[in-house]
Amino acid sequence: MTKELITIERFFFPGSMSELAAHLVLPPFQPCAYAIYVHCFTCSKDHHASRRISAELAQLGIATLRFDLAGLGESRGCFAETNFTTNVQDILAAAHYLQNNHESPTLIIGHSLGGTAALVAASKFSNIRAVVTLNSPYDPGHVAKRVHSVREDVMLYGEAEVLIEGRPFKIRKNFFEALENYNMGETLSKLKAALLVMHAPEDPVVDIRNANQIFTAASHPKSFLSLDGMDHLLTKQTDASYIANIIKAWASRYIGV
Repeated sequence: MTKELITIERFFFPGSMSELAAHLVLPPFQPCAYAIYVHCFTCSKDHHASRRISAELAQLGIATLRFDLAGLGESRGCFAETNFTTNVQDILAAAHYLQNNHESPTLIIGHSLGGTAALVAASKFSNIRAVVTLNSPYDPGHVAKRVHSVREDVMLYGEAEVLIEGRPFKIRKNFFEALENYNMGETLSKLKAALLVMHAPEDPVVDIRNANQIFTAASHPKSFLSLDGMDHLLTKQTDASYIANIIKAWASRYIGV
């Protein structure tokens, strides 16, 4: 099937601590809804999963805002000063930007740790009616395992550098401290938005048991879908099309598309 041309608006908007770089991916016709896509830990709005899924959603009529969290990609700010709390605040800033300049978002999608942050943000923004997690950890503290090798140095010296996917990042005490401030069981039990948990059963980074924990802790309406044959980073082009079509079909009941 021939795909129509989508439009991408590029801009910056004020985040919790700095200006954030964003792309608003618009359908070739009037949007039926607005969504926010939150990228994975240390990724960016230009990560292949971010680009592909937002483009596929736009083809289906859902305008999707993807943006760089503070200190990443083209966004301003220092990564070492960010943490899970600032991530949540940046998501809320994105929601308010759409609300003030376009239309209030009703759908939020988060990949890996971005999905965990999306759950917290959705609990704080009442217009969100549907949340989708993609290979997300139940507990934000899960990400501490990725940087555990420098924790002792961070606690001793206040800051340390760690390699993540071959790239250097500086981590400070506030990174670890913020991870201890969240009770996801309580957050999920009070979540009013519908929830779709999508997870690859063979994900080597975030075990699928995390998906079961998210699903079990949340109240209905909730759904669970296995991303069979996919990896943690949702590498294949066909992954994006499949995921976007499932999201559109599922979300239609809740966001009126």
